[in-house]
Amino acid sequence: MLKRKKKVRPIKVSDVTIIDDSRLKKAITAASLGNAMEWFDFGVYGFVAYALGKVFFPDASPSVQMIAALGTFSVPFLIRPLGGLFFGMLGDKYGRQKILSITIIIMSLSTFCIGLIPSYATIGIWAPILLLLAKMAQGFSVGGEYTGASIFVAEYSPDRKRGFMGSWLDFGSIAGFVCGAGVVVLITAIVGEDNFLDWGWRLPFFLALPLGVIGLYLRHALEETPAFQQHIDKLEQGDKEGLAEGPKISFKEIATRHWRSLLTCVGIVISTNVTYYMLLTYMPSYLSHNLHYSEEHGVLIIIAIMIGMLFVQPVIGLLSDRFGRRPFILGGSLALLLLAIPAFILINSNVLGLIFAGLLILAVILNAYTGVMASTLPAMFPTHIRYSALASAFNISVLVAGVTPTVAAWLVESTENLMMPAYYLMVVAAIGLVTGITMKETANKPLKGATPAASDIAEAREIVQEHHDNIEQKIEEIDREIEELQAKRTNLVHQHPRINE
Repeated sequence: MLKRKKKVRPIKVSDVTIIDDSRLKKAITAASLGNAMEWFDFGVYGFVAYALGKVFFPDASPSVQMIAALGTFSVPFLIRPLGGLFFGMLGDKYGRQKILSITIIIMSLSTFCIGLIPSYATIGIWAPILLLLAKMAQGFSVGGEYTGASIFVAEYSPDRKRGFMGSWLDFGSIAGFVCGAGVVVLITAIVGEDNFLDWGWRLPFFLALPLGVIGLYLRHALEETPAFQQHIDKLEQGDKEGLAEGPKISFKEIATRHWRSLLTCVGIVISTNVTYYMLLTYMPSYLSHNLHYSEEHGVLIIIAIMIGMLFVQPVIGLLSDRFGRRPFILGGSLALLLLAIPAFILINSNVLGLIFAGLLILAVILNAYTGVMASTLPAMFPTHIRYSALASAFNISVLVAGVTPTVAAWLVESTENLMMPAYYLMVVAAIGLVTGITMKETANKPLKGATPAASDIAEAREIVQEHHDNIEQKIEEIDREIEELQAKRTNLVHQHPRINE
């Protein structure tokens, strides 16, 4: 028996959600601050990896110390998919705002605890074990952090500005990294290299606690996103279809019904985060350990590169609202494929200006990815499964990307080939190219399962008019197809003696 199709009524201006500008700014600030704190820790950890290696793995050789410290950085990524699955289901059931308040508490406390762990010389093997446990707790909370924050911003943003608004989330990431690196440089300069190795490395981790308190205050004060609130209202009104699509949906069903979106998400996240970790986490160690560049100069170069990225980031987001997200995924991937080797030739030149140029090339390519990722990923899934699906796919992908510093360090050490990171990036670029070619454009379109969103009533009228114009265009295209089919039918009928009679 055929199901009776539900009648769809015309979209009116009253159906368009008008986004309050002040609430939007608060949402972006709250989401970006939590993301900045996450990457503050990543930045600190990447820049003090050499110190952590000496503190927690003192009996190993310098090379093994570096690999072990970066390995401790990578292991928590094994936990992230569990955190993503856990917080994703809760986020689809109880809302984005509540879950983001929980993740920032766990994240700030676990980061703070790293600074409290005694050295190997004090408590022996328990030192690296406690470090690993703290990083795993961190990884569990981060599993729901970035995806929840990107969804939060996307569901708060007007359709025509989602790229620009979403770009501020990774602006927070880069800013957190800059602050983390800057704090390391500042503390090292104040206390000296010996004191930094002794106790100074702990100070940056202590800053996570006050940052977490500020982030919690901002997030707790926010209201739920308009898109999720619409979903809840739909369920409360007793819509059977809405109830059937509730948060009880299994990941197997998500993978079956939305496998194309999941694969696109995986491709974008791997391309973005491998490049991210290679440039911002591994390169400081690469410059100091493999190229024998002083830690201080290497850090300063990376900080200068990241400050430049801060200016480019929102510009990419703004341009993506006009030209689409796909051109930046495709352009970034093609550039990475063609320029990875030239970039590392420059980095290995031992000439300051050329080193800076090589890193700058990688940074601009990274901006092409990060400028659109936060606005692209949430648009791939409907509201009722958005958090669960995105958190699962994102963190499985980050599981692959998170081993980048460890694998890159191991490849260079085992092959004694300083170009191995470039080859690694070229493989990732191929994944990005395939993803960019096959993905659907999401710019200037409503989120799946949500009504259109606009900045004001005038924009709402434009959106409705464009929607009606699009319908008229599709009707005209269908009419032309009907005419062509009718002509083909008439021609075939004339060729058949019995039908022609």
